[in-house]
Amino acid sequence: MRSRRHVEESGETGIDLAPMLDFVMNLLIFFIITTSFVKEAGIMVERPFAGTAQHEDSGNILIAITSKGEIWMDRHQVDIREVRPTIERLHVERPEDTVVVIADKHARSGLVGQVMDEVQLGGIKQVAIGAASDAES
Repeated sequence: MRSRRHVEESGETGIDLAPMLDFVMNLLIFFIITTSFVKEAGIMVERPFAGTAQHEDSGNILIAITSKGEIWMDRHQVDIREVRPTIERLHVERPEDTVVVIADKHARSGLVGQVMDEVQLGGIKQVAIGAASDAES
C-alpha cells in the first residue's frame, strides 16, 4: 500500500468574522437611513393651555418663541430674517418635514404670525402651533 502524504496544517483555526461584520454594517446603515432626525428648538417655553390640543408626532422642525421675543431654531437664537433661509435649507434637505411653532404664552402674537409666514415662504406649508393639553398639565 502506498503511504499517504501527511498534509501539514497550520495550527491556527478561527471563526471568520467577515459575514457578521457585514451584517452589523448593514444594520447600522439601515438605522441611520430610517432614523428621523428632529431639529430641536433649544429652549423651553411656557406653552399656553388649549383644551382642544392634540398630540402630533409629525413635527420635525421646532421653532420656539420666548416671552422676550427671542426666536430659537436648532438650539440657536436666530433673527426673524434668518427664519426663511434656514427653513429653505432644511426643506431642501428633507422636503417632507413639518414645523411646530412653540410660542410662550406671553409672546407677542404678531411675532408668532411673522414666524409662521416666514416658514411658509420658506417652502413648508404644514405649520402647527404647540400648546399644552390636559394630559400635559
